[in-house]
Amino acid sequence: MVSGQRRGFLLGFGAYLTWGFFPLYWPLLAPAGPVEILAHRIVWSLVAVAGLTIVARRWTRLKAVFADRRRLAFIGVGAVVIAVNWGVYIYGVNSGQVVETSLGYFINPLVTILLGVMVLGERLRPGQWVGLAIAFAAVVELTFDYGRVPWIAVILAFSFATYGLMKKKADVGSTEGLTIETMVLAPIALTFLLAGGGGTFGHAGWLQAALLVGTGVITAIPLLMFGTAATKVSMTTLGLLQYTAPIVQFAVGLLVFHEAMTTARWVGFGLVWLALAVITVESLVSRRRTALRPIERQAELV
Repeated sequence: MVSGQRRGFLLGFGAYLTWGFFPLYWPLLAPAGPVEILAHRIVWSLVAVAGLTIVARRWTRLKAVFADRRRLAFIGVGAVVIAVNWGVYIYGVNSGQVVETSLGYFINPLVTILLGVMVLGERLRPGQWVGLAIAFAAVVELTFDYGRVPWIAVILAFSFATYGLMKKKADVGSTEGLTIETMVLAPIALTFLLAGGGGTFGHAGWLQAALLVGTGVITAIPLLMFGTAATKVSMTTLGLLQYTAPIVQFAVGLLVFHEAMTTARWVGFGLVWLALAVITVESLVSRRRTALRPIERQAELV
């Protein structure tokens, strides 16, 4: 059991670490633009996960999903929002706004909580309300600093949170889910590429072409690592691990791409990190209290 949890922790950490270093990959695909990169990522991701589905013999599970229209509807919505997420992320990285993309994934857990309230009717504890209020103040402060709403971060946060909600509603395995999602998107992506949108493929050297094909592999591998980790470690551990990706992205933006951070921007990010700290601590305390209740009741009976 312990070795399994350790393996799950390492796989989860590896998945988030890989996602954190993604900003180093997309600039290598130049001169391809964000839309062409997105189209290639969709098509080659389908090839990669379809191959995995065949090797793992999961066609039976796929057939079961195709027979459920309700699940298909959720997966279809999820496919659209993850395409938006991928496209905006690639645009953000390739336009020199890596730090802002990291902000999107820092506030993603907060948006997920907000969707839980608005869509699922969940009730927030006082600590969660405090965290959300601090996060809102951070977005307002950063809006004044940027001179605009940090729309890249906002779209990334809301699209990925919505994607997570659709995955929860569909309740489908990660491999099967990504296979169907890319099947939904692939006809549009392939049409775009064949109509001339993939003009750089094969015309910018063999390495660039190989890296475009590799977008499918780098999409599938961390997802499979994450899927395995999710079954072996607690949600608390997984929730804490998710901060690995934006922390690494933030560091890459500062140290590798040398993006500017004004004092006001540091304050805004500091507020976001404070909000995350408040919600994380509150969540850990709440889980501990919940776990201790049966023990306390048993002690009272004795």
